[in-house]
Amino acid sequence: RSLKKTIMGFATGGKIGLTESGKTVVKSLSNINLKIGDNERVGLLGHNGAGKSTLLRVLGGVYTPTSGRAEIQGRVGSLIDISLGIDSEATGLENIFLRGALLGISKKRIEQELENIIDFSELGDFINMPVRTYSTGMHMRLAFAVSTMITPDILIMDEWLSVGDKGFQNKAERKLRDLVFRSNILVVASHSRELIESCCSRAIWLEHGSIVMDGSAEEVCQKYFS
Repeated sequence: RSLKKTIMGFATGGKIGLTESGKTVVKSLSNINLKIGDNERVGLLGHNGAGKSTLLRVLGGVYTPTSGRAEIQGRVGSLIDISLGIDSEATGLENIFLRGALLGISKKRIEQELENIIDFSELGDFINMPVRTYSTGMHMRLAFAVSTMITPDILIMDEWLSVGDKGFQNKAERKLRDLVFRSNILVVASHSRELIESCCSRAIWLEHGSIVMDGSAEEVCQKYFS
């Protein structure tokens, strides 16, 4: 156990350790100090395990910092897990209301947009079938159609969403870009240089939970990808 702990400590840069009671502790973020203002489009860069997803979850209020504080002003909309709350035994129609409720969308608004959601998802009569009978593509189209109803001040994304076949992807792309346009602030984690440079005005490079570089998307991408 001691040897394993030592090796893990070297391999992870000291990010994994043990408490006195034997509990494993993972240090995901360290000394993060940043401010994101109105109309900013921020891209997070870094290798897997660098802390991008953890930072997104802190900004989304899912995780609470163990030290320091995170001050979030405005309504946060998260597209990190668009299938969250989908019940496989319920019908597609029932899941529209379930997922909408989790996103904080009123029942009245869902009823007003119901036909549009169903049309957009292209599920047809399958909307009255249990989700467990859906293919993966059908499941994702339903989840995407409901999740993009949000109108947040702050939009958080872990990679750009790409769902369905080519025809649906084009439609989904337009809807997603419209959602980004409607949001005051965007924070997206990605490994794509093209996405960061085309959608973001600012980029933050994370390594082992710390900020290596924070600047314009072009400058940070040039350093990171080289």
